[in-house]
Amino acid sequence: MTRAHVYVRGRVQGVFFRASTRDNALACGVTGWVKNCSDGSVEAIFEGKKDLVDKVVNWCRKGPVGAFVTHIEVCWEVYSGEFNEFSVVY
Repeated sequence: MTRAHVYVRGRVQGVFFRASTRDNALACGVTGWVKNCSDGSVEAIFEGKKDLVDKVVNWCRKGPVGAFVTHIEVCWEVYSGEFNEFSVVY
């Protein structure tokens, strides 16, 4: 089990990035959250099996149709098990 703390920059707000991230995380059985940041980026935490977290993180490198990802920062952290689901934080 692993945890990835991710920051995504580019045109990632107003293109359903959060909702699509949630859908992808739920489909993979990954828990955590995603939110918009005031600087126009998107921040997320993903927890779960390493291969499934990798799958969601790799999806974030492109994002949904309409997104244009210019940079992604991934910080691998210790799995905490604190989440029961994946949610969008407002």
